[in-house]
Amino acid sequence: MFESIKDQIKNINKIVAVTGAGISQESGIPTFRGKDGLWRNHDAMKLATIDAFYDNPKLVWEWYNERRRNIFQAQPNQGHKAIAELEKYAQVTVLTQNIDGLHQKAGSSKVLELHGSIVKIKCSVCDYKEEILTEISNLPPLCKCGNVLRPDVVWFGEALPQDVWQNAIVFASQCDLMIVVGTSLVVSPANTLPIYAKQNNSILIEINPENTDISDDMDLVIKDTSAVALPKFVSLFKKNHN
Repeated sequence: MFESIKDQIKNINKIVAVTGAGISQESGIPTFRGKDGLWRNHDAMKLATIDAFYDNPKLVWEWYNERRRNIFQAQPNQGHKAIAELEKYAQVTVLTQNIDGLHQKAGSSKVLELHGSIVKIKCSVCDYKEEILTEISNLPPLCKCGNVLRPDVVWFGEALPQDVWQNAIVFASQCDLMIVVGTSLVVSPANTLPIYAKQNNSILIEINPENTDISDDMDLVIKDTSAVALPKFVSLFKKNHN
């Protein structure tokens, strides 16, 4: 599966894993694109917007409460665990578009959450922010300042947290290997991350059951799930770094 690059990975020290909804789907978390895109006859892609939140914060919070329940019950799969295990042999940074915290749960120590975290709640007006691991009961929840609280996630049309994004660019620009896992990278600006890596002559690997728009730009494309492919990659990497 990875034999064609086994000689190239001997000198790799810095790895960046760019992960998306596909790796979490293997842990039972819906992707909201395609067949998983409906919730109670609402288009999930349209619920994840600031307009939907201001129009009907209670409805959006009902959806997020359900998502939070699902995510809190989910467990990391072999793909998440393999990325965490790579830290034994190299410097690994995870740049994830996922908001579920499964990389941290699997043991990854350096995770940049590009699109925020569903675990965190913030005020829509003031600077209040907190991690809440229980179900939100009174909907929509209100801040002490009187304004509505919202999930600390990046909705469609919103900018990424700039400190996180600037750090992501630095890691992408300095890595020796970038593995793009479970994402077609159609969302900007995350879709520019492989460009930064390529400028550093990094090896680019894509792991995805389907071809994507970035497949042609990769050095190696593995058409398989992360739970199957990543443990095999770790096994090969381990052999070459012992």
